[in-house]
Amino acid sequence: MLKILIFGKNFFSIEKIIYFMSANKESWGTRIGLILAMAGNAVGLGNFLRFPVQAVQNGGGAFIIPYLICFLVMGIPLLLIEWGIGRHGGQFGHHSTPFMMQSLDKRRIWKYIGVFGIFSNIGIAAYYCFIESWTLSYAMHSAMGTFFDKTQPQVVEFFDHYVSVNHTVLLPFEAVIFYILCLFLNVYILSKGLSQGIEKVAKILMPLLIVFGIFLAIKSLSIKAGEQGATFDGVMGLNFLWTPDYSSIANPRVWLNAAGQVFFTLSIGMGSVHCFASFVKQNDDIALNSMTAGWTNEFVEVVLGSSIIIPVAIGYLGIDKLKELAELGGLAIGFRTMPYLFDQWGHIFGAVAGVMWFGLLFFAGITSSLAMGMPVMSFMKDEYGFSQKKAAYTFGLITLLLGLPTVFFFKQGVFDEYDFWTGTVSLFVFAAAETILFVWVFGMKKGWAEISRGADIKLPVIYKYIMKFVTPVFLLAVFFGAIFKPEKNDWSGAFSKLFSGEGWSLDNGSIIKQILNSELREKIAATSDLVLREELQEKLFLSIGAKILLATVFLVIAFFVHKAAKRKNILTSHQ
Repeated sequence: MLKILIFGKNFFSIEKIIYFMSANKESWGTRIGLILAMAGNAVGLGNFLRFPVQAVQNGGGAFIIPYLICFLVMGIPLLLIEWGIGRHGGQFGHHSTPFMMQSLDKRRIWKYIGVFGIFSNIGIAAYYCFIESWTLSYAMHSAMGTFFDKTQPQVVEFFDHYVSVNHTVLLPFEAVIFYILCLFLNVYILSKGLSQGIEKVAKILMPLLIVFGIFLAIKSLSIKAGEQGATFDGVMGLNFLWTPDYSSIANPRVWLNAAGQVFFTLSIGMGSVHCFASFVKQNDDIALNSMTAGWTNEFVEVVLGSSIIIPVAIGYLGIDKLKELAELGGLAIGFRTMPYLFDQWGHIFGAVAGVMWFGLLFFAGITSSLAMGMPVMSFMKDEYGFSQKKAAYTFGLITLLLGLPTVFFFKQGVFDEYDFWTGTVSLFVFAAAETILFVWVFGMKKGWAEISRGADIKLPVIYKYIMKFVTPVFLLAVFFGAIFKPEKNDWSGAFSKLFSGEGWSLDNGSIIKQILNSELREKIAATSDLVLREELQEKLFLSIGAKILLATVFLVIAFFVHKAAKRKNILTSHQ
């Protein structure tokens, strides 16, 4: 690499010269602000909606041991890797993943793999802000008493009308109005910058989230059978979750689901951790910071997240009904059931609980969506000289245009397509690639030195070997498990059939079948109802369209990365 002699004996690479000339010189105001912002990035809607459902679907106590092991051998190593890549890239003026990746190895392929770190944030923010906007609307409706005396079917009907968009719930097109309002709040905060925007918000909202969560958890756990319509005690939920089932250790399905939950809950594989870490100074601690943010997230998820939905749902509905609802997903419980359950506490207390519940969901959501905006904006600022406000407005406009299809065609499955490809597949691809790059290409010796430099704690040496061997195997196992997911997620049955010569039957939820839209095509072929057939064909059309749209977005980002790389090469050649 070309070296330029300036300031006497100090040598700087061309990347550092560009950095000193760049307008993107933000920094964190305080260490607590950084930790809370990182924790806010990790703590999201999944902590309160996805984790309890995953625990219920996987047998409660049967889920906890695999989950905690996966956190230790996959979650923590990936956090350390992403903090290491981020701080290393920040030294060269890179605050988004394409050129961070190439700063570890000069081969061109890495900057295009780094495109996932921008693409995922745009794609996830597009639909994530839609759910985030529901929480604002539901908090308002809770305060207004909309859910007073409603039966559970009526609460479900309210949700169905809300996401149908064309139904008037309180306002015409209420879902669209709140979506735009939510995006505006995100853009406004992002336009204020790192320390004056994201950090300030995290310092206020994260403590509030924990206070609201503790209050609701205590109330949920104190439910007594026979009081206020409760059938069981609230503590029955804790018994269900914290009674270990050691037989689950031999179940591959539970391990894959546990690994997937750890992956999603920490917001790894997205590029947002890298971006936040890139604003840390060269010799500032990242080891203790990453551990603190990671364990804060685990406290919120495992202690608070599981102590609200599970106890209150079991208290009023029982374990069997909760398992039935869990099959419909976290949104079914969080938005179509919880308002009804809170109302069992009386109108006033139910309204307060509803505001707190949807309030903490909003706090969790917006601290995560703000983190999604930073890598995208940083790329614009670093490579194309955008101002803070221009980058924020551009991110908001892109997110709005990409997100509107998920709003208007939520029931037709566009939302699910975005979630699967940007919120699942691309995260695993990027995490596996960055792990291989950091520990095998860049080298574990240099990688460990990067993580350990300036550390306020001494990391266990065992993590060297976990990061190098165990974490990549876990990631690849989960990823290939998603590609070749067997029919009905029955792994033991699938291997038995394979070894007996009957072949391997793929589940419609596998990546291969998702690409082919196999489930929709099967339903279309099986139905003779013309109306239903038209609806399914519309869903198929929109599903294919969503895939094409997302692929186009990825290619457009790759084009701008390529263009930025050419500009860097021209600048280098002129030195």
